[in-house]
Amino acid sequence: MRPMPVPTQAAAPSSYSSDTRPWDCLGSSGPVQANQQGGGWPACPQCLSIPAGAQGIVNNSLIPSLVWKLQREEENIQELILDTLAPCLQEDATEALSSHAVPFLKQKLLSTNQNIRSKAAHALIAISIPLEGKNQVWQHDVIPILVHLLKDKEEEVQANAAGALMYATVTTEGKYAALDAEAIQPLLQLLCSPTKKVRLNATKALTMLAEAPEGRKLLQAHVPVFRVLKEESNEVVQRAAQIAIQVIEWKP
Repeated sequence: MRPMPVPTQAAAPSSYSSDTRPWDCLGSSGPVQANQQGGGWPACPQCLSIPAGAQGIVNNSLIPSLVWKLQREEENIQELILDTLAPCLQEDATEALSSHAVPFLKQKLLSTNQNIRSKAAHALIAISIPLEGKNQVWQHDVIPILVHLLKDKEEEVQANAAGALMYATVTTEGKYAALDAEAIQPLLQLLCSPTKKVRLNATKALTMLAEAPEGRKLLQAHVPVFRVLKEESNEVVQRAAQIAIQVIEWKP
């Protein structure tokens, strides 16, 4: 990784708040997988589709046990654990971060099981809400793996990897880690995806990279692609494309 550069010009205006909720990057008024989440142990969809289900797990300090079991259970149980963890991490990621959840989730990104890859990336979206989560994702070198998953054959994996990158690249370290991993080109390719969530998350991740001078320079030639997205019928994608254009074209 290149050394952190000393800024030589004013930074681009920040496009997204560091405390943006995960479903904002997925383009929904609530968690995209809300009706599919599990809760309790094993996961119970009826329980965790209600916010109190996730809150109860957090309040009873069950997160470390879930993280521990993630490494030891069969794949079908791992999927349930990941489904359970995601909304709990949205509630409070503190215990998960202190339980080494980030390196464990990093390992699951490398699974040959597409569902586990997708769900691990989805959990990383949630764990990256707090600053400490963003820092750990960078420190544990998760960002290059997320960039690799942008080329995954499964669109849900692509969408969640792009969403996790959007959060991880809020920080300067995260931005340059993604740039060093050459994230821009695969993200640009995802702008042509037939799936709205993939296009939206890729647009927002690229917007974060455009806040770095190097990223902005690389993206200036691709503004016409964002203008096409701005004409989409979906208002969420339109808005994301508009913000991307503003950040890419911003001049100090």
